[in-house]
Amino acid sequence: MRVFVGMSGGVDSAVSAALLKQEGHDVTGVFIKIWSPEFLECTWKQDRLDALRSAVAIGIPFKEIDLSNEYRDTVIQKMIRVYESGRTPNPDVVCNETIKFGAFFRWALAAGADKVATGHYARILYNEPVHCYELHRGIDKDKDQSYFLHRLGQEELSQTVFPVGEMEKREVRQLAHTFSLSVAPRPESQGLCFVGDITLPEFLSRYIAPRHGVVVDVHGVLLGEHDGAHLFTLGQRHGMRFSAETDGKPYYVVKTDIPSNVVTVSHTREDAAKERCVLENMHWISGAIPDAEASVRYRSPGVRCHIEAIAGHSSIRFDMPQIISPGQSVVLYDGSRCLGGGIAA
Repeated sequence: MRVFVGMSGGVDSAVSAALLKQEGHDVTGVFIKIWSPEFLECTWKQDRLDALRSAVAIGIPFKEIDLSNEYRDTVIQKMIRVYESGRTPNPDVVCNETIKFGAFFRWALAAGADKVATGHYARILYNEPVHCYELHRGIDKDKDQSYFLHRLGQEELSQTVFPVGEMEKREVRQLAHTFSLSVAPRPESQGLCFVGDITLPEFLSRYIAPRHGVVVDVHGVLLGEHDGAHLFTLGQRHGMRFSAETDGKPYYVVKTDIPSNVVTVSHTREDAAKERCVLENMHWISGAIPDAEASVRYRSPGVRCHIEAIAGHSSIRFDMPQIISPGQSVVLYDGSRCLGGGIAA
């Protein structure tokens, strides 16, 4: 089959392309150029060069698609708006849904691809009895990326392959050396282009004016100040300036009041936890079930939960209280199968 592989310049996508070529498929490597702010030096030029070198080493054609505007409009601007509203977004989930398996996916199929491939650590299985595709966790539990892919549907899963999903990271690196790929020793990518070069509060301050507010404890006692309640997520312990004397124990954010711009903290992080959560924009991949396991953030331990539908939303009751900020993605699993997920209200 003819496969277009999204090549980021990293080892996972390069090995994915090499494996598909080894299997005898007609493979084309594609570098997706994304937007980066003018005030930062992004690594896209080096990423493109690394992707090109891998394509040459594998012996496959190489293309480039510029999705800078789409990335800016659907990922970055949405992220800024969500943070401004006091919610905590997940840009990686949005990027997969709108860019890699949105704009790129559609472009590749229109250009003649039978399928697209990426270097994600996840698996796609076909359930013959019910005639549908399922998304499953990757074999490498430490690298599993199904959490970020939970918005994919039957159309995307039926025309996508994840060649490294059945492997562990160490195997992928070994294969990169076997294929003589120059990216074999390359370190892990940082995801969003600006991460690592600038802190998120510094980035957001370019687009959202700082709003100086106060930090109080659960009894309302003034402890310090901050630069905007919208910058904090529940359970966070950094980013506040304490003016009052403290006992040296860490404080955790347990509540943010965006209209009044007040951040409430506690020595007990669990004060931010809750037993129930309503999920908006719910997406099911291959069928809903009433009892599942929920991951409230990437790599967080799963917790058993009961799911109830309420007026088009899903109400989740956890067996153990969880710390969840509005805007976070809550992803549901049945064993290794990713059922889908929604956004915490």
